[in-house]
Amino acid sequence: MAIARRPFHARKAARLLVAVLVVAILGGGGWVLYLRATGNPGCEVPRTASACTRIFFIGNSYTSVNDLPTMFSNLAWAGGHRVETAVRAPGGWTLLDHSHSSDTNGVIASSKWDIVVLQEQSEIPAVESLRQSFLYPGARDLVPPIRDDGAHPMFFMTWAHRNGSPVNGLPDYSAMQSALDNGYLFIAHEQNAALAPVGPAWASIVSQGGATGLWQDDGSHPTTKGTYLAAAVFYAAVFLQSPVGLKFQAGLSSAEAEQVQKAASDTVLTDPSSWGLPAS
Repeated sequence: MAIARRPFHARKAARLLVAVLVVAILGGGGWVLYLRATGNPGCEVPRTASACTRIFFIGNSYTSVNDLPTMFSNLAWAGGHRVETAVRAPGGWTLLDHSHSSDTNGVIASSKWDIVVLQEQSEIPAVESLRQSFLYPGARDLVPPIRDDGAHPMFFMTWAHRNGSPVNGLPDYSAMQSALDNGYLFIAHEQNAALAPVGPAWASIVSQGGATGLWQDDGSHPTTKGTYLAAAVFYAAVFLQSPVGLKFQAGLSSAEAEQVQKAASDTVLTDPSSWGLPAS
């Protein structure tokens, strides 16, 4: 008896569209539990396959815009790495908000994460008074339960606004980026935690001159290229491998993808210890 078979392209598409569970708990911002289609098969399919890395992203719109967790997942699979991600990122939230959230803490405790990513509101790490009121207490509240559940905390070093934050005494991009770096480096060192240096990689592209294509028109949130840079930095920081040459390009031109991949690789892997990472 003849057995009907789907055309090759349909079978290939079915393999690529494996549903991977991404957790978002109902709460601030109306987040719900849902399944997302992604090219990465995740940690459940199959259980006997190669090692899988489970990452929970905590943050706000800098993480959710352009869906950084899924972009990272697709980039990881291009490098042959199985990952599973969850995200809780209501707009405007601080780490202190997350530390007081039963939903966020419930997700931390609900599963055996390998890494929990901590992303602060965009201006707070750049302003000393705000660091003291929000970043430092929020991080100090979150890191112990993360470690108690067997995961490693990793701070997401973000990028400065294109025009700085003059209202906070940071007149331009460079001043704000330097202040952001200082805030994240201090708390990561204090907590003996790793960093994903997205902001420094962003700065390396800015230093090349010309239009970067990293910021949206608001001068704050990332374009697809900006989020792809963040995903490439996380790839290098999590796997201690260069993303240069990976075929997943998120719709960017080959030249743009190569520029981003190289910036991420050089920033993270030239001296991983400066980011609290082991030698590659």
